[in-house]
Amino acid sequence: QVQLVESGGGLVQAGGSLRLSCAASGRTLRSYAMGWFRQVSGKEREFVACISWSGGSTNYADSVKGRFTISRDNAKKMVYLQMNSLKPEDTAVYYCAGDTTARWPPGTGKDAYDYWGQGTQVTVSS
Repeated sequence: QVQLVESGGGLVQAGGSLRLSCAASGRTLRSYAMGWFRQVSGKEREFVACISWSGGSTNYADSVKGRFTISRDNAKKMVYLQMNSLKPEDTAVYYCAGDTTARWPPGTGKDAYDYWGQGTQVTVSS
């Protein structure tokens, strides 16, 4: 079992920044890729970014490219999402996800990921 816990969400004004963190515990494999998704109430869960197990490869949704940066620290079992130049449309619950297939890229669909955190709320005011 792999457990993921997100933190770092909050309320910011447009143009501000937040850094989300995802802590992994339990049976954590070195070969997994990690991703961030977000979801607005009543809408589908949306891909944001993903990162390979080594941290050497990343993918981003077009909507966040150039503003968000995903990173990881395997020694600390942590994954991060640095969010800059935030926009009101970034408001959502953000979820950390883990993929155990050891393939790259894992894909942008939520079904590609095996483990999910509980989510952390990000609200961007205008």
